[in-house]
Parts: sequence; C-alpha cells; structure tokens
Amino acid sequence: MAKPYSLDFRMNVVAQVASGMTHAAVAELNGLVSSTVTKWCGRERETGTPAAKPMGGHRPWKLADEREWLLARITEKPDLTLHALLDELAERDVVVSCDTLWRFLKREGISFKKNRSRQRAGSA
Repeated sequence: MAKPYSLDFRMNVVAQVASGMTHAAVAELNGLVSSTVTKWCGRERETGTPAAKPMGGHRPWKLADEREWLLARITEKPDLTLHALLDELAERDVVVSCDTLWRFLKREGISFKKNRSRQRAGSA
C-alpha cells in the first residue's frame, strides 16, 4: 500500500480551497483528483485536521471472546469435528467460517490428527 501524502501538503491543499479556489482547480494544480481534495476538506471540517487516518494495525481475532468456551468444549468432547463445532457456535450466535475456526485451533495447538494410541491394532 502506498504511503499517505504528508500533512503539510494536505494542509496546503485545504488552504487553497479555503482561499477561494474550486476543488477541481486545486486538484489540477496539485496533480490530484477532485474527490481527494473533497475528502481532505471534509476531514478538515469534521476533525479539524486533514491528516491521514492510521494505516494497518492489529485486528482482534474473531473467536477471541469464545476462546474459553471453545477450549472447554474440546476438552469435554475431544472427538468433535470442525463442522460440529461450527454448528454449536452458530447456536451461540457466532457465525464464522470453517477456515477461521481451523486457524484458531491451530494457534491454540489443537490438532484433530489421529495419534498412534487411538489406531486399531493390526491383524494378528
């Protein structure tokens, strides 16, 4: 993603509009599109500064609120399938994809792979 324009440049653009120039004229003079000038002027009116909004950041996990319940449920019944867990989450009004649940379980170190002790003994 590209870096935002500097605050000085944005303030100059807003000042040109405030001095009486049209948005289209300011945009052409500064090599911008008029919608950008309009957004910056609107942001100046709303917040007092045309500064860029923060970029990036950390999004919280969708299942963070359900972590304790999910771990307790898997401990209680370890042979649940992903789709059965999804159905139980849906009953709790939590709708997520199978992939989201899978990534949550992977982060928690939970695997649904069979281990040797659960496999049937071979033929005699």
